[in-house]
Amino acid sequence: MVAVTGDDNAGGPAPTDSTGIGGAISADDLAADQEFAAESADYMTESDEVAAPAAPTADGDHDGADASEDAPSAGDLEQESEIAADYIEGLLDVADLDGDIDMDVEGDRPVVSVVGATLTELVGPKGEVLEALQELTRLAVHRQTGNRSRIMLDVGGYRARRRQELAELGRTAAEEVSRTGVPQRLEAMTPFERKVVHDAVAAVGLRSESEGEEPARRVVVLPAEEAVMEPTGGQG
Repeated sequence: MVAVTGDDNAGGPAPTDSTGIGGAISADDLAADQEFAAESADYMTESDEVAAPAAPTADGDHDGADASEDAPSAGDLEQESEIAADYIEGLLDVADLDGDIDMDVEGDRPVVSVVGATLTELVGPKGEVLEALQELTRLAVHRQTGNRSRIMLDVGGYRARRRQELAELGRTAAEEVSRTGVPQRLEAMTPFERKVVHDAVAAVGLRSESEGEEPARRVVVLPAEEAVMEPTGGQG
């Protein structure tokens, strides 16, 4: 894990326009970002959410990222982390906020965390601001590498705390479904949150699937017999 403090580069050059921090973003850059965001929205949602080997849908397709895509190398992940860290550091400087930046890798995705300060304004209600900042960070990485990124951004340990809360919610819902046999529909969640719930439900031997459209997409926890008899929904 590498720590980058917000003051380390105080005397160095300002972040470049390639991350959108050193100056105005051109119309071409903005159009490219908007096109990328539109084209990759489904990819990001599915790749963030799918927790287990992808299940076939009713149409025979599979949830999640295209299996044919090459997994990023360790060097790719390190490069994404460095680009993201520079971008977030620039944002902190512009907003005059303090905080250290940690870079790490979890599985096949880089993780950049802002630590050392309670920055609730960067998290927002139900993590909405954090999700928006994560998408901006992914766009900054894409602009420099030309590749989609699944980089995860955390602020003040919010995702770790939220992961614990959601895991408990998933276990509690699964226990209730096991007891009553009645499917449980949970509140609308982000892809990250749904993935945590899917994991928790699967860990106790039940199955869950997602329904609805963003931003109202939610997890449905199914009884064991229904999960066997009606396997068409799939996670996602």
